[in-house]
Amino acid sequence: MKPPLLLVGQGADDDSGTAEFGRFVHRLRCRLDHGATDVAGGYLERARPRLSDAVTSLLAKGHHRMITLPLAMNATWEPGAEMPAAMALEQRLHPTLAFTGARPIGPDPRVLALMADRLADAATEVPRLRVVSAVTDEEPEPVTPAQTAVVLVGDGSTDAAANAEVHRVSRLFWELHAYDHLTVETAFVSLTPPGVAGGLERCRRLGARRVIVVPYLLFAGGLLDRVWAQALAYAAGHPELDIRCAEVIGDCEALADVVIDRYEEALGGEAAGLTGPVARVAPRRLAAVRPTAMR
Repeated sequence: MKPPLLLVGQGADDDSGTAEFGRFVHRLRCRLDHGATDVAGGYLERARPRLSDAVTSLLAKGHHRMITLPLAMNATWEPGAEMPAAMALEQRLHPTLAFTGARPIGPDPRVLALMADRLADAATEVPRLRVVSAVTDEEPEPVTPAQTAVVLVGDGSTDAAANAEVHRVSRLFWELHAYDHLTVETAFVSLTPPGVAGGLERCRRLGARRVIVVPYLLFAGGLLDRVWAQALAYAAGHPELDIRCAEVIGDCEALADVVIDRYEEALGGEAAGLTGPVARVAPRRLAAVRPTAMR
């Protein structure tokens, strides 16, 4: 039997994000069942099941070696990040536990393609954000891609490198999937500027007639609600601007393909004895890592 796949989420205080995470874990169980691979999922904080519960359940089934993959766009295995610190704690609690950290999802080409699909859906199917009093019966003039800007929104971090990575993703997305659009600007939900309103304002000043907010998030939940709320607040003060919000990547087969590839890649790294993000993480090294916010 292959080592189990342990999916780890950041955790949120809302039921919608937790439910979607659970559906995705179930999807992976169904996909990997034919290979006799167990799949478990847990959260670092706030939501349940917790990471410790997922680890305990796998250990109870006789697994002492597992592949761990963070389900967050900006997760990292760098020292000081929350993921290695959390796994270090589990290793102190369970001395027989060994794990391989799979390469995080990040801006995989398939993920960017999914975001492009969400952008296209928002342009054609999602209604613009506006207050009820601003609704009119006038037929809107057609808006071309050249008159449309994109605001790609990350969750935000106190780590400058993590925020810079979101800017890099914006550039990749513009060149690969939105090259015919006016611009792709970067914004953040919290912790660092510019916020969603700042990104929208820059697009307005550049002459955009329509702006589509694209969340750089895996699942729906509290962060997505905050993105929409900030966009709606800006739209209320700028009724002349067509502002729309795209959906998150969400639970889907294409995302499952990426995760399974990361899992197989980590297994291959173990077999080849590689070092780096797909190598077995040593308990002694991780024990010195102190918890900080995931980025």
